[in-house]
Amino acid sequence: MANTIVLPVPPSAKPRMTQADKWKGRQIVKKYYVFKDAVKLICASSKFVLGDNIEVIFYMQIPESMSKKKRLELDGTPHQKKPDIDNLLKAVMDSLLESDSNVHTVTAKKVWSLDPRIEITNR
Repeated sequence: MANTIVLPVPPSAKPRMTQADKWKGRQIVKKYYVFKDAVKLICASSKFVLGDNIEVIFYMQIPESMSKKKRLELDGTPHQKKPDIDNLLKAVMDSLLESDSNVHTVTAKKVWSLDPRIEITNR
């Protein structure tokens, strides 16, 4: 039985961390931990548990600097820029699982969107 949750947070990729990040507090790392806490909180309050066969859709923010016409044209089309999809997946899975070794199937895609969010479906 498939169940879906919509996370109303902009997708964020897991940054490459260093030993110094334990005390240095780089802005990118702080932003990642805020994202991770938000994902955990939303899923916990909805009683959503990540399964072992998942589909994830990342709706990536269209830059405000683009014209309204271009933004409307891009909405829903494939997002083929950074961040990489594997780093986006890693951020979500690390937020929701102690160990992702039980996940056997992952389907993921990223698309441009006027409404940035993440949709996760257990299959």
